[in-house]
Amino acid sequence: MLNKTTAAAGLLLLLSSSAFAAHPLITDDSGTQGKGKFQLEINSEFATDKEEENGISLKERAGETAAALSCGIAGNIDLVVGLPMQWYTQREGGMITADESGIGDMSVELKWRVLDSEEHGISLALKPGLSIPTGSEEKGLGSGRISGGVTMIATRKGRLGAMHCNLGYSRNEYGIEEENEAARNDIWHASLAAELNMTDNLRSVANIGIETNGDKTSDVHPVFLIGGLICALSENLDVDLGLKCGLNKAETDTTFLAGLAARF
Repeated sequence: MLNKTTAAAGLLLLLSSSAFAAHPLITDDSGTQGKGKFQLEINSEFATDKEEENGISLKERAGETAAALSCGIAGNIDLVVGLPMQWYTQREGGMITADESGIGDMSVELKWRVLDSEEHGISLALKPGLSIPTGSEEKGLGSGRISGGVTMIATRKGRLGAMHCNLGYSRNEYGIEEENEAARNDIWHASLAAELNMTDNLRSVANIGIETNGDKTSDVHPVFLIGGLICALSENLDVDLGLKCGLNKAETDTTFLAGLAARF
């Protein structure tokens, strides 16, 4: 069984492990902002997970509000910096065993659109990134060490909407030796998302994916399903709502998603 900080870190990582896609999607798209343009995203996620172990009920609630700023440093390259505020509560048999909150680890990513075929509506991108240990590892809000990874992104756009596919790898490092022993360092992610244009200003979205279980003692890998809506209030302002459900016991049971994106 993982210690409280490792278990909490795992739950927080499952909230939005592929940082700054078109929320509420976790699967990223290949689009970039354009040189000299910016996008600010404010996203909130609220997760609940319940289990029973040796006749004792275990309940965890976790959440985060994250801000991400994307800057177009070239026509096909974005620099994305994000910082989350996180919190979690753990209960065993109705007793609170952990209750922490604070700043999480900062992320710095570079999205590079390497191919864009307007004729076929297909584009490809690479997104390498680093996680900077700004969160408290003792509280379970950070890893304590710099970690890195890369995501390969494919997008296919059509008249009715778009499809996105991601394949990602991250190498997670931990400052606390107990966490290094309990958690897997090599994490793979694969996911598929679809967007459907319902009206000029409203899109419905769906997302399914799987990721390596961070717990070394389990060979069951988390599988998720997301459904949601993205509404364009104006040309440069979107709001969204979504619900993420775990399709097996390894994934967080339910997560409510809400956010906004402003472009300027």
